[in-house]
Order: sequence, then structure tokens, then C-alpha cells
Amino acid sequence: MDIKQLRALLAVAETGSATKAAEILRVVQPAVSRHIRLLEEELGAELFDRQRYGMALTDAGHTMVEYGRRALQELDRAKAEIRPTAGTVVGTATIGLLPSTCVMLASELAARVRGTHPQIMMRLNVGYAGNLLTWLESGDVEIALLYDKEAMPGMHFETVLDEKLLLVGPAGCYAMDQPETIEKLRGVPLILPDAPHGLRSVVEHACAVAGIAPIVAIETNSLEVQKSLVSRGFGHSILPSSAISEDLEIGTLSGTPIVSPDLSRRIILAHAATRRLSPAAAIVREELKSLMRQLVLDGSWPGATCTKVDSAN
Repeated sequence: MDIKQLRALLAVAETGSATKAAEILRVVQPAVSRHIRLLEEELGAELFDRQRYGMALTDAGHTMVEYGRRALQELDRAKAEIRPTAGTVVGTATIGLLPSTCVMLASELAARVRGTHPQIMMRLNVGYAGNLLTWLESGDVEIALLYDKEAMPGMHFETVLDEKLLLVGPAGCYAMDQPETIEKLRGVPLILPDAPHGLRSVVEHACAVAGIAPIVAIETNSLEVQKSLVSRGFGHSILPSSAISEDLEIGTLSGTPIVSPDLSRRIILAHAATRRLSPAAAIVREELKSLMRQLVLDGSWPGATCTKVDSAN
């Protein structure tokens, strides 16, 4: 098994065709077919189902693609670290962002990294905290934003900021300078992500303490669907300020802080302590922390405060 075989495997898996894969790899089609055949002979299993209109992965093929992609990522990271670059950092940094933060962070982070280290290529993966943690453990992302977590073996957590949660409704329902108490949720239909989403847990805990039985009208794990349903009057929601900053600005949604008790979430930056960060990922991590703190300090992240606590493994 060699790198050329793995690259051929991934190219065919992505295109569904040895001919198209050959075009991407800039080799002749028989070479791609030979790489696949040799790999199948070595593994003793067919990786593709040869169909009339293309090639589809078998179960064994899906497994091999998953491990092959990770292996090539690790090799690319090693190459970027070892290759002399005269002070220039190159390579790919794979970052995991929460859906509620990606609109606020993605473009600014890309601009910062391109301005200071143009040879770094970022791969931004967006997912909920549970997915991001799984990707961290598997090595599919190098660093990720998560909600506050208890210490976990093999993980390094660093607190970045605390962010207030807002009661969100259609335009005109709420005003940011007129906070509401948790009692406002009594009898209000809510649109929330399903359990065990971190935000859902925060809301349910606060309601339980206040003796309120929340009315969950609709569950959805799509942030955009959640906001759309609220804006059209199907219910209200609890969301972080970063998720609706643009919506508040253009007036499609309205929101207000919940006080007594204050509802908030803590955002942490995590990476696998057992896996060395690539130079590219280490740089992007520092740029991301700096960006988040700057957004808080200049008021662009309403309801957020910088938090400094000891990092944990």
C-alpha cells in the first residue's frame, strides 16, 4: 500500500469514475485502475462496485476511504512541519466551528490568516458540539470551539469567553435594553434543538429550577431553520447573541437578555492533547483566540465577556 494508491482511492470515491479521477490526479486512466486493483488485492476485498454508469464504494471501500483520508492528512501535516520553508508556515489547518459562531468568525478569521500567513490553507468544518468533539477525537479536525465541558482525558480545553443567551422572537417582540426574567418562558411555545444539545440543556435546567414546564413546539438542529421559524411567528427561542447579530441589525428578529437567573454559555477552544498541533493549526488557534477577544472588546460580540480560567487536560 502506498500514497499513490490512497490518492487514487480517494479521487475515485469523490468522482465515482476512474476516468475523472485520472483527470484530477493528472495521470492516465489505466494507472488509476491499476492502483485500485493492487489495493484491493492487498486488502483481499473489493473497494468499489463497478456499475454501468460509474463506481460506487462498497462497505469495505467506505472504511478504507475514512482511514485513508486521515492517513493522508497526517502525512501532509508532517510534510509541512519537516519541509524547510525559510520562516514561512505552510500547510492545512482543519478547524471546527459551532453553527452559531461561524457567520461572525469565518470571514474575519480567513482575512486574518490570509493577511499574516497566506500559505496556510484553512479547512472549516461546521457542526454541533457533540459532532465537533467526535471529530477532534478522530483527528478529523485539529482544533474546535465547544461549549464548556468537564475535563476529559486526552483533551486540552481553554476558556475563551462567556456569552449571554437571548430570548428571541419575531421583529418587534423584544428590545435589548428591556431584559426579561425566566418567567417569560411560561406558556410560550419554543423552537429548540433536540436533546442533548448543550443549549437545550441550559434552557431545560433553568426552567426546572424556576418550576416551569417548557413548551417545545418544534425541534430542529438547523440554526437557519430555527431562526426562520421564529421570524415567521411559529414560536420563540433561546439563542446566543452571536447567532442572531445580523438578524437583529436588519430587523428580521428581536431579542433580549434573560435575567434572574442570567442565562449564558461558556465557549472553549479545544484540541487533542495526545496529538501534536501542526504549525498551521497552532497559528490559526492563536488568530482565532485573538479575533474572538477583539470582537468582545470592541463591542462587536454583544453580550459576551472575555473569561480567563486555567486550561484543563
